[in-house]
Parts: sequence; C-alpha cells; structure tokens
Amino acid sequence: MEKLAILGGPKAVKSDPGDMFKWPIITEEDEQAALEVLRAGKMSGTDVTMEFEKEYAEWHGVKYALGHNTGTAALLTAMYGCKVGVGDEIICQSMTYWASALPAFNLGATVVFADIDPDTVTLDPEDVERKITDKTKAIMVVHYLAHPTDMDPIMEMANARGIKVIEDVSHAHGGLYKGRLVGTLGHVGAMSCMAGKSLAIGEGGMLITDDREIYERAIAFGHYERWGHVDDPDLKRFAGLPLGATKCRMHQLSSAVGRVQLKHYRERMEEIQKAMNYFWDLMEGAPGLKAHRPPADSGSTMGGWYAAHGIYVPEELDGLSVKKFCEAVRAEGVSINVGANLLMHLHPMLNEADVYGHGKPTRLAHSAQDIRQGTGSLPATERMTERLYSIPWFKHYRPEIIREYAEAFRKVVSQAGELKE
Repeated sequence: MEKLAILGGPKAVKSDPGDMFKWPIITEEDEQAALEVLRAGKMSGTDVTMEFEKEYAEWHGVKYALGHNTGTAALLTAMYGCKVGVGDEIICQSMTYWASALPAFNLGATVVFADIDPDTVTLDPEDVERKITDKTKAIMVVHYLAHPTDMDPIMEMANARGIKVIEDVSHAHGGLYKGRLVGTLGHVGAMSCMAGKSLAIGEGGMLITDDREIYERAIAFGHYERWGHVDDPDLKRFAGLPLGATKCRMHQLSSAVGRVQLKHYRERMEEIQKAMNYFWDLMEGAPGLKAHRPPADSGSTMGGWYAAHGIYVPEELDGLSVKKFCEAVRAEGVSINVGANLLMHLHPMLNEADVYGHGKPTRLAHSAQDIRQGTGSLPATERMTERLYSIPWFKHYRPEIIREYAEAFRKVVSQAGELKE
C-alpha cells in the first residue's frame, strides 16, 4: 500500500468528484415554481403552502401537516401542541442541535437530558425511563445523524404514562423504523427543511400528526390566519390573534420549491442510500471504524443520510486519537471533522443563563429542585464526543468515486501505527 499522504505519500482521492456532493439538486422546475410565486406576489400567502402541506401529509400517510418558517418553530409548536407548559419537563438527548430542546424555555418548561445508546447515538430507552418524573410532559425523540431511534419501547412507556412523544426528524427525512416512516410513530413529528437538510426547501419546517387536538393547538399558537381550520370551541374563542404571540407560517418561496423537491425526493433519497451503503460495505472489516447504520435486515433505514457519521473505536488502533485520525484522512483528500453537536447539559446556557430575568438560571426558573446535570451524568453521551467523525455524504451512486474515498479511510487505519501524536 502507498505511503500515507500526511507522511509525504500520494493522496488516495485522485478523481474530481464533480457534483457528487452538490445539494440540493436545483433544476429549472424549482426555479419556475419560485418564479410563479414571485410574479404573482404571493410570497406571504398560504395557498401554495397549503398545497405543499397536503402533499407532505400524503407522502407520510398522516392526516395533518402544517408548514412553519423554521424547524425550530415547528419543534416549539409541537411542544405547545402537546400542552408542554410552565413547570413541565421534557426529556431529550444532550448531543443534538439545540432546537430539539431549548424551545421548551419559551413555554416555561425545562429540559431533562437522558443518555444515548452508543451504537445508534440516539436516546437510550432504559435511561429515558429512569428520567421520567411526575412532571414529564413529553419525550423529544431525535433521529440523530439520520439513525432512527428505538421507538417501540419509548412509545410503550410513554403511552402507559400519558406522556406525549415528539419526533425531531430534521436529520432523517424519509427514514424508516422497522418499515415505518419516522415522524409518524410518535404523537407528532417536526422537522427542519432548511437548505442543508436531505429534504431541502430553502428555509422552513414542517409539523405532521394524526392528532386533531395537536394540529388545532399548533394552528392557534402561530398561524393566526388559519383560525377557520380550528373547530375546538375552547380555542375558537381566541380567533384572530395567535395564542403564542408568534408568527410561524412558511414563506411561499420555500413552499413552492418544497413541492418540487418532495416530488423527486424518494428517487434521490434511494440513490443516496445506495451510495452510502456501498461506502460502508467497502469499509467492512476496517479496524477502528464502525458503521453508523441499522442492520440490513432490520427494516430500518437512514433516509437521506443527513450529517452522515461513523463511530470511531480507538482501542482497535492502539489508542490513536480521533483528531489525529481525521487529520490523516483529510490529507488523503477527504473533508472530515471530529465530533458532533455541543453537549447541552454541560453548556453554560443550560446551567447559568438567566434568559428572562427570573433571578436564577432559566432551566431552574420553574423547577422545585436543581435538575442541572454535570460532567459524568451522561457517560455514554460524553464518551461519544471523541468517537464520532463525519464521512462523505454521497448524493450519487458512482462506485469508482466512492471506492477512492473508502480507500482513503482504509489506507489510514491500515497504517495507523505510523502516525505519531
């Protein structure tokens, strides 16, 4: 095998990848859809958005979909739809984008973090059960780095206790859990559709549910122009003003592009799956590199593989740090980074910030006890910060290109002993 590039050898990646990593795929069809909205002056309307919502609901096989201006707004609205309020607790994982958890503060609720399963990097159902109290109103399940969470035990414990389950599908559009679409397994799903996601519409978010009460509460919270869709008389008497003093509607340029992207998404997603699974198949047996994907016979999939990562096992490489490993892979011509999102349970925002002037940290503002979680409280989560690394997100199945990238990883781990810290 050739000498490592970091030590002066040739790079493993020699070919121009072309548009292999370009995303989203924008065609004249997308452009024309956006131009129609612009030319008609409908940017702040709802007609195109409602068509998108109808198609989105049908795609997922659910009754209701409601477009939002961001994924953060959709997650906040999902919490409100589930009646999360002052003094309530939601359970979430700490290693995730902050919008999965922090919107709870807007509702006077707080966050309790549960640990993750080190194989899936999603919530560990056993630790979720340990974190449930009489104040737990909802569990925020994050299908993190596109891997579906183990939903069955979480739904069983939640339904037995009258706790709502919200699915954050921002990383996992179109993913399956045991043959069922993620976002349709809990009581409500919410997701970002911003330009970097696997279903990318520009900027926006979506809420989906089969629960009429959640749907109507979501409308009342941030869609003041939709009161005609609300039947509940207890909500209807507030018609005309949003209950959350928020304005959440999706911009219709995003809706127009979203309709086109959704139409082609399944085909594009399936090609991504083929490419990404081929990459991991090529990596089979490489020491130190564990695939982050469900077993092939599980009926579960990674959807569009957003934020694709691998799990690093330094014990198989004589303790070589993930930082040095990534440095060597980058030298071979691969864009790669260490780790994932900030750990919220250790961040000053969750432990010190008094956002609203309560005179104490906002996380404790409506809590009878100090529920902050320090170093060591989530051992699996904290350990994973040194065991995750990004991998290429292939958008097309081009075996000859993918093989070069896989070779870069295999080349580094095969000569790990040559690398000095």
